Amino acid sequence: MKLPAPLHVFNEGLAFLLELAALAVLAWWGWESAENTALRLLLAIAAPGLAAVVWGLFAAPRARFPVPLAGVLLVKALVFGAAAVALHALDRPVWAVFFAAVALVNTALATADRRAAMHRGA
Repeated sequence: MKLPAPLHVFNEGLAFLLELAALAVLAWWGWESAENTALRLLLAIAAPGLAAVVWGLFAAPRARFPVPLAGVLLVKALVFGAAAVALHALDRPVWAVFFAAVALVNTALATADRRAAMHRGA
C-alpha cells in the first residue's frame, strides 16, 4: 500500500517523534527507578543509550549492520515495547497503551509503504 505523499511525510515525521519519545520515556523511567542519585543517573543515561545504540546498529535507515525486515521490526518492537512498559511502570497505563497503539499503527503503515515502494522498484 503506497501512502499518499502528505501522509508519507506525516508518518515519517511521526516515526521520528515516536523514537525521540521512546528515548525520553526510557530516561524518565531510569531516573524514577532508583533512590540513589548515582544509580538514577546511570539508569537515566544507560536505558535510552542502549536503546539508541541498538536502534542505530540494526533499525536505523543507515544501520551499521543491515538486517532483514523482520530484524528491524524486532528492534522496533523491543524499543517501543520497552517504552510502553516503562510508561506503565511509571503509573501511566493509558499513555502506555496509547503510545504502543500509535507506534504499532505507525510502524505498520511505514512497513506497508516501504514494501510497496520496493515492489514498484523491483
